[in-house]
Parts: sequence; structure tokens; C-alpha cells
Amino acid sequence: MPRIDSHQHYWKIDRGDYGWITPEVERLYRDFQPEHLRPSLAKHRMDGSIVVQAAPTTEETDYLLTLAEREETILGVVGWLDLFDPEHVRHYERFRRHPKFVGFRTMIQEMPDASRILEPAYAEALRRFAAEDVPVDLLLRHDQLEPLVRLLEQVPGLRGVIDHLAKPPIRSGELEPWLGHMRELARHPKLRCKLSGMVTEADHEQWKAEQFAPYIRHVLELFGPDRVLFGSDWPVCLLAAEYDEVMDIVERAIPEQWSPTDREKLYGGNAKEFYKC
Repeated sequence: MPRIDSHQHYWKIDRGDYGWITPEVERLYRDFQPEHLRPSLAKHRMDGSIVVQAAPTTEETDYLLTLAEREETILGVVGWLDLFDPEHVRHYERFRRHPKFVGFRTMIQEMPDASRILEPAYAEALRRFAAEDVPVDLLLRHDQLEPLVRLLEQVPGLRGVIDHLAKPPIRSGELEPWLGHMRELARHPKLRCKLSGMVTEADHEQWKAEQFAPYIRHVLELFGPDRVLFGSDWPVCLLAAEYDEVMDIVERAIPEQWSPTDREKLYGGNAKEFYKC
């Protein structure tokens, strides 16, 4: 099986559509390009990565697809779509013509009211994509999970993946109600979960590896070895940890009874199957 980092980002600051990356976020306020990640991919024997949108613009998706044309380690691009935009189908049809476009991400996290995803137009849009078996990344926080639970009741066949374990409250160590919601979501057989983006949900300076283990193990138990994907969330992870440390956090939490095949699925096989890349 290939080894694939299922979640990372590239950007060029002067493109101007990364509003969340300001000079105050000093660690991230610079360009991050494939040549910066290649050493880590090589060290951990990764065959490549899935690059995920980091700006809510179609222009950034075009930029990433162009980058992918000349970078062999980019195995797929997850673009951006605004499902409330009547033009989103036109954008999708244009993106899908690119051989490395593997799906899109919807940014529930940025919605002031996450219940908007229950509006008829949004649910209907996802039903159309579900009917075509299109991979959809779901970016949201743990306090936005209840609307997603209700949405999946309307779109049970969605080929979706929850990014970053839905950003559980790792800093406080609380499990509920995050765990209860994740248990309900895991009942949908076409839904997956990424072991990604965890380290930035802890104290950036004083986190300990054991803080993440309960969340990782619950996800591994709920979704099983066929529906979990490793992702570094590089370079965002650099706010709190290096690539090596992110790998170590996951490694420490994998159950001893997991087989070599289970591990191969986590570190690439499941990403290849989910994104059809």
C-alpha cells in the first residue's frame, strides 16, 4: 500500500486570500511550498500527500491544482466549494476535469451558526454529491457536531471525512459531548475520520503525548482500521509541533493489537481508497 499524508497545506502569502494568516501568526506567515515538506515526507517514507484548501476561494483551488501539475508528491487536491453559492456546481465541474482534483472541503467551522448546514439548499447540494460518491472533507469544531449528526440523517450516503477529529477539547481533557456525537456519526458506514490537526487543540507550549491518546483510541475504536486516515496538518501543526512529533503522537496511541495491514491502511491505504487517487 502507498504511504500518504492525507492532510496538509501549501500557500503563498502574497496571493492575498489567506485572511487568517496574519503577521501576528509569525510561525505561519511565510510561504510554504513542496520543497519545504519533501524532507519530512522522505524521512517518513511517504509517497506523497493530499493537499487541502486553506483559503475559502476558488482561486486558491486553481492555484493548488496548478502546483500539483508540476509536483509529483501532490497525489491529490481537496479544493473549496461554497454550497450556498448557486454557481458551486459550475466550479465543481471545472475542477473535476483536473486529474489531481480528488474532492472538496466545506468549512462548517467558519459558520457563525452551524445549523445553517440543515437548510434545504445545503442538504440538497450534499445529496447530489453523495449520489455521485464525491469525497467531501468536513471541517468543524466539536461544538458544531450536533447539526452534522442531524445532517447525516438526511444524507446518510455521504462519502465524507471528518477533519481533525472535529477538533475535540484536548486542552481541557473533556470527552463528552464530543464522544457521544462521534459515536452517532461513526454509524454511517461511508463516513471516515482523519487523525490530524490535534496538536493545535492542546496547549501549544506544554502539551504531552498522552493527552491525545484517549481521543485517538476512541476514534480508532469507533471507526475501525478501514475508516481512519493519518494527516499531519503541516504546516499548521508547526504552531505547536514538528512533523516528527505529530507522527510520534499517533504512533504512541495505536493499539498493540493492530496488525501491520491495519497500520498500512491508516498511513495511506485508506486515503488512497477514499480519495480514489
